[in-house]
Amino acid sequence: MTYEAAIKFLYSLQLFGTKLGLENTFKLAALAGNPQNQLRFIHVAGTNGKGSTCAMLESIYRTAGLKAGLFTSPHLVSFGERIQVNREQISRADMARLAEEMQSLVAQFPANEHPTFFEVVTVMALKYFTEQKCELVIWEAGLGGRLDATNIVTPLVSVITNIQWDHQAWLGDTLAKIAAEKAGIIKPGVPVITAVDERESFRVLFETARKNGSPFWLITWTQTEYVPLAGVNLPLLGEHQRLNAAVATYTVKALAKKIPVSPENIRMGLTNVRWAGRLQLAERAGGKKILLDGAHNIGGAEALRTALRTYFSAEKPTLVIGILQDKDCEEICKILAPLARRIVLTPVNSKRTATARELAPACQAANPTAEIVEAGSLADALKLTSGDDFVVVAGSLYLIGEGMELLGLSSGNGAEERKLNEWSGQPIKTRT
Repeated sequence: MTYEAAIKFLYSLQLFGTKLGLENTFKLAALAGNPQNQLRFIHVAGTNGKGSTCAMLESIYRTAGLKAGLFTSPHLVSFGERIQVNREQISRADMARLAEEMQSLVAQFPANEHPTFFEVVTVMALKYFTEQKCELVIWEAGLGGRLDATNIVTPLVSVITNIQWDHQAWLGDTLAKIAAEKAGIIKPGVPVITAVDERESFRVLFETARKNGSPFWLITWTQTEYVPLAGVNLPLLGEHQRLNAAVATYTVKALAKKIPVSPENIRMGLTNVRWAGRLQLAERAGGKKILLDGAHNIGGAEALRTALRTYFSAEKPTLVIGILQDKDCEEICKILAPLARRIVLTPVNSKRTATARELAPACQAANPTAEIVEAGSLADALKLTSGDDFVVVAGSLYLIGEGMELLGLSSGNGAEERKLNEWSGQPIKTRT
């Protein structure tokens, strides 16, 4: 199978949507030889910050000399971002070979039980990490946790960064219900690390850990002041990243007896961490600044607002915003629009994009004095704002990936491979 054929095969899996449940993933993994049984994992779930926390954990353990696998989603530009070993993306040859193997395994399923894109990619990653003899895999949950395909593993530690509003149609219409889905990654006796700060969510996580006999660590802002994190200069913008760094640091501490890591390795790992598309500051022609941030839900938008007030308080940016229709568009606009002097509404390159007509009223209501402009595409929006001193592009990770490619910040066949992120979910009770 060629790489192009492998991408086409993965595209074909989108027909089967996203069905939360573990039965198919367990069956597919068994057909592949249960590779998850040969690996050690840190399983990371949460509404926001889980990708950054995964990147920090990977950087720390790689700095300590371990061969570290990293599984995350969605990808910004290239599919290979999802599956990395020591921050090297899976090669096209390996991806094509494993896709061909998955295709033969998928053929053994009845038509009405066909595995989904995410289930197949999850098992593909497990096979690759086993082949690469990874000593530890940083394993990010996709959607929720309890019924997410990644939950077929038993990790060394379960991390739940926080609980905020997102994916209510699939995870539940209260924070407690969302927390219960995330808490599904908690396994008997396995330590739990969290920075959840909402009372009902905390209660759900704590009670789940107690029932499972799992040691429970609550990380607060106080821990950011302790050694080895104290004084570390994080390369990722945003005060919230310091809390993510504390979560990563205390996860490493919780595993110290099984995987010793020196304080210096923790500090070096945090100092050198890379994670694109989150408060990523770049320079355009003439020294003009552009900030890219995947503020795709309410919590993300609030973090972006705080960062703008902290780092760029003297500037009134142009806001280029594109949001998916199934997000809290009105609330995101309400948070971000008041920060801008001019707002450019752009579609996300997705069938789920919100239109300018849907976003404009919320932006106008939140910032009546701002000029609001509609662009036909992100490329058009970047042209419209090329003369502006400071531009913020925000609202969807899909938009950020496209922006990175258009600005020359990332290479790859992004126009095609970004479309692999498309999915349609089903309510949580459709498969158990």
